[in-house]
Amino acid sequence: MNEVTFIGTSDAFGAGGRRQSAVFVRGDRGSLLLDCGATTNTGLNDLKIERDEIDSILISHFHGDHFGGIPLFLFACLYTDQRTRALDIAGPPGIESRVRALAHAMGHSLDERPWTFPIHFREIPAGVSHEVGPAQVHAFETRHQLEAHPHGYRVNLGSRTVMYTGDTGWFNELPRLCAGADLLISECTLFDQKLDFHLSLEELLSHRVEFDVGRFILTHLGESMSKRRGTLELETADDGLILAL
Repeated sequence: MNEVTFIGTSDAFGAGGRRQSAVFVRGDRGSLLLDCGATTNTGLNDLKIERDEIDSILISHFHGDHFGGIPLFLFACLYTDQRTRALDIAGPPGIESRVRALAHAMGHSLDERPWTFPIHFREIPAGVSHEVGPAQVHAFETRHQLEAHPHGYRVNLGSRTVMYTGDTGWFNELPRLCAGADLLISECTLFDQKLDFHLSLEELLSHRVEFDVGRFILTHLGESMSKRRGTLELETADDGLILAL
């Protein structure tokens, strides 16, 4: 089965009363989570997706609405689920130190805990491909705040390919990087162009003909996009949306 479920589709501020960034992907060989915003546990519970089904978490960058849910995800796996099988956490260079620092700052240090399952951290520099759980993942740099180490990913699930932009403004290489994907999950925070580190509907429509993808869907919708979702020229995601690939 190749299936994508949108756990959270809002911007950092919960526009439209929706959850923060997280996308659950079931592939031929297993399942992974693209980003893990602070509301991810709530979303998984609401959608009746078992944490234990998730083989890997793949983080696009170090902003709280994209990786802030990892510490409590781990503790839920430990104390609620009694997980025993390994979990991979992959992302830009520094992924392990960032997660550990976040957990410590939240008062939930990962150190000196009786972990019942192995946690493997894996760095994926831009321009490099890696096996991450059930997928072959190729990372690329995006146009976002540099201190967050922003990455996008081409995720090959075997018979299907999903592109995930993470957070980014427009850059000219984006259509080429996405070419041939079965599904492009693109951030679209804004309705019209106001920032150079987030995409707008205006920009994406002006470049739409450059994209050769099977399906094009927008997420990370800010307030201006949230109130228009479902009424636009490009398809918008909402929390709980399930797509078959």
